[in-house]
Amino acid sequence: MTSTPPSTRATVRRVPERASYDRQAAHAILDEGLVAHVGLSTDDGPVVIPMLYGRDGDTLLLHGSPASRLLRGGAKGTQMCVTVTLVDGLVLARSAFHHSMNYRSVVVFGQATPITDLTLRRAALDRLVEHIVPGRSAEAREPNEREVRGTLVLALPLDECSVKVRAGGPLDEDDDMDLPVWAGVIPLTTVAGAPVTADDLRSDAAPPGYARHYTRP
Repeated sequence: MTSTPPSTRATVRRVPERASYDRQAAHAILDEGLVAHVGLSTDDGPVVIPMLYGRDGDTLLLHGSPASRLLRGGAKGTQMCVTVTLVDGLVLARSAFHHSMNYRSVVVFGQATPITDLTLRRAALDRLVEHIVPGRSAEAREPNEREVRGTLVLALPLDECSVKVRAGGPLDEDDDMDLPVWAGVIPLTTVAGAPVTADDLRSDAAPPGYARHYTRP
């Protein structure tokens, strides 16, 4: 693929021809994903936690309780590693050894900064909601001051990130090509089902269009 690694630790070494350091490619994957795995070192050892996230330009937004040891560590300037992976298909080869997956992934390294300004923090929380369900923040009740103050939001720059993509069919050995075994790809996609109204809904509000027609970018 293209571009130059931003740092030594962000350089893809395993199958480097599948790597890219293009920022727009990273944005596209991050905008489609829903869950980031966030890792850092703590006094009790390494910790990796799945989290919802959002993107604001060249910044990744992470949020949670101020009691979270992972976010507390991030807020203190501990170096973090964040990964987002989209699985596009199962690759079935003729041999068990060459089975694989088609995927798109982003790995981000860096030091996060806590967003202390409450106005900026509120805007970041709106951005997080819009990442998950575009259009929702305009209808849902906004976070009140207690909720905003009680949420820790970290901003992680995308200055050190890499993209890695595998696409296409199986890569079998020449000696295995004549085996009477099916080979190919089982595509995988995320498909939203019909919205399910909450049992305790007290109004006659119908599911909005963004819920009825929900898709990822």
